[in-house]
Amino acid sequence: MIDQLLHWLPIVTVLAIFAERMREVSTKRETVPGKKQEKLTFNLFMFCGVAIVVGGIAEYLLLGLDFWWPTFFIGLPMSIASFAIRRAAIRALGRFWSLHVEMRDGHEFVQTGPFAMARHPVYFSMILELFGIGLVLNAWFTLAGVFAIFIPTMLTRVRIEERALVEKFGDAYRAYMETTPAIIPRGARSK
Repeated sequence: MIDQLLHWLPIVTVLAIFAERMREVSTKRETVPGKKQEKLTFNLFMFCGVAIVVGGIAEYLLLGLDFWWPTFFIGLPMSIASFAIRRAAIRALGRFWSLHVEMRDGHEFVQTGPFAMARHPVYFSMILELFGIGLVLNAWFTLAGVFAIFIPTMLTRVRIEERALVEKFGDAYRAYMETTPAIIPRGARSK
């Protein structure tokens, strides 16, 4: 009986993570509308999120994988941390938060919260979430396939955003780029 419950624990956990992620994505926020600069990367990000869940569960079931404590207890905290980082970034951006690349009237240059440690902390949170789900399910093939799509998409998106941010904030953003890593955070800069 315990073995049967443990066998289903990774699937139930991943479905809970996915449900919370979809709730987070669909949450209405007080934002300032702006012109969306492109849609492809957003669609590919959504595809990767669905693919890691559906593909990972399929791999887990079709290959007859079993619950494995080490990967589960590494993957679950990674997924939880992804939510904490993303929500801190959303709070820091406030009304300028968007799932898309959008520059808005009165757009502010945010360097606080997780933006003090990385220029694009949300992408770091996405890496943690995808990798965490793959670990929870012990789904290495799915994880490799998803990252083969996600990494080039993320790098493309960062270039698009950086171009828009340099255009909007000029030398101030260029200086920020020199002192703050793009995706993988490091300790907060000293002022």
